[in-house]
Amino acid sequence: MSIESSGFCPHRTTYEDFRVTRGADLLSRYTWTDPADPMAAQVEWVPLVHAVALPGGPVERETYERIRDELTDRIREAGPLDGLVYDIHGAMSVVGLTDAEAGLTAAVREATGPDAMISAAMDLHGNVSYEFARHLDLLTAHRLAPHEDAWETRERAARKLVARLATGAGRPYRAWVQVPVLLPGEKTSTRLEPATSLYGSLADVEALDGVTDAAIWVGYAWADEPRCRAAVVVTGDDAELVSAQAGMLARGYWESRHEFTFVGPTGQADECVARAVASQARPFLISDSGDNPTAGGAGDLAYMLGRLLAHDDLATGRATALHPGITDPAAVAACFAAGTGAEVTLWVGGHVSAGTGPHAEPYELTGEVVSLQVLDGVRAAAVRRGGVTAVLTERRKPFHTLADFGELDPRGYDLVVVKIGYLEPELYAMAADWLLALTPGGVDQDLLRLGHTRIARPLYPFDDEGFTDPDLAPVLL
Repeated sequence: MSIESSGFCPHRTTYEDFRVTRGADLLSRYTWTDPADPMAAQVEWVPLVHAVALPGGPVERETYERIRDELTDRIREAGPLDGLVYDIHGAMSVVGLTDAEAGLTAAVREATGPDAMISAAMDLHGNVSYEFARHLDLLTAHRLAPHEDAWETRERAARKLVARLATGAGRPYRAWVQVPVLLPGEKTSTRLEPATSLYGSLADVEALDGVTDAAIWVGYAWADEPRCRAAVVVTGDDAELVSAQAGMLARGYWESRHEFTFVGPTGQADECVARAVASQARPFLISDSGDNPTAGGAGDLAYMLGRLLAHDDLATGRATALHPGITDPAAVAACFAAGTGAEVTLWVGGHVSAGTGPHAEPYELTGEVVSLQVLDGVRAAAVRRGGVTAVLTERRKPFHTLADFGELDPRGYDLVVVKIGYLEPELYAMAADWLLALTPGGVDQDLLRLGHTRIARPLYPFDDEGFTDPDLAPVLL
């Protein structure tokens, strides 16, 4: 069950938001389950169930229990199992629960029984609490952000599980330690130091005789739970070695905490718009980072649309901008009813986020419907006012690749303002220049203005004085 959930996002994730895969479709999700794979002679893969959703607000309790119960029922029906590949994210929040993944994993462990070996593949933006980790035998995480190694991580979890089962190596030691640092992903990209070196060192640790795997999690900054913080787990058969390596990695992360910086130049919304319009670089991309749906934002804020149209060059059409991804099903329906070429007046955005602050107010948009299309099964309508084209979607949808834009080519605009944090590879390659706008929303990059109340303190950057030497001694699981 894979999702990351912002506790500061008013959106609620329901069963309909999950893509649920079972049976042969689940086996075909992965390349290493193919009968032609070298592992096929060693293992019989038994497909259970996998549910994944676009990041968003906390999962409704009923939805969580429905998916949990299906997974655990299928485990019992399929058993006894020698092992389980546990493909999760690590930053799921559930309404009314604390540390939902620990609860899910405890239920999975009860269903498999004590003898099965569980190997978890996770996002490095997950949270790894003691109650979660103690039920697992192998844990690994992405080593790149952006996550260009996501499928490689899942394959690593599977191959290491099969290797241990095939050789009868038994359960490894897991040296687990949390680090009292909580940073947003946009400050911990492996494109920049110190994350480049920290994550780059994991392969060397893994290569040591007696070590099976090494992983660092930066944690998930937009949930408000005690488990939210960085963590290190080193797995292997040499207890002393894995403990020493976990301690070294944790100390390195802690000592580097002040060196983490945003992955790109930043600014407030109006500053970013003004700098982008004045630049000669085209297209100039701006990240509307506070409402990024792929980090857990609601995706329905029209805040940046208002800031774009407040700039005279954009309002008059002397410069052009494309701003995709404002979720508003009612506005999309009105555009489809009106048709291409029609002039419409709409109150755009703010329906899910209503009441969360002045940034969440709907924006009155009068303009021409210039495009109606269906993108990945989602109806999208583009409305142009002055030089600004806003793409409205009936459901939350990311715009990460050129294909995501459909017939609207973002390379033909002066500015492209996307609800995203750090740019995904295709956008990064397309951008002549870019800025990370520190905008409000459910995944605000300015953590101190969100209002965390349940995180365990002290915790950097919420606290920085008075705890210069935290206890970073690993615990052997």
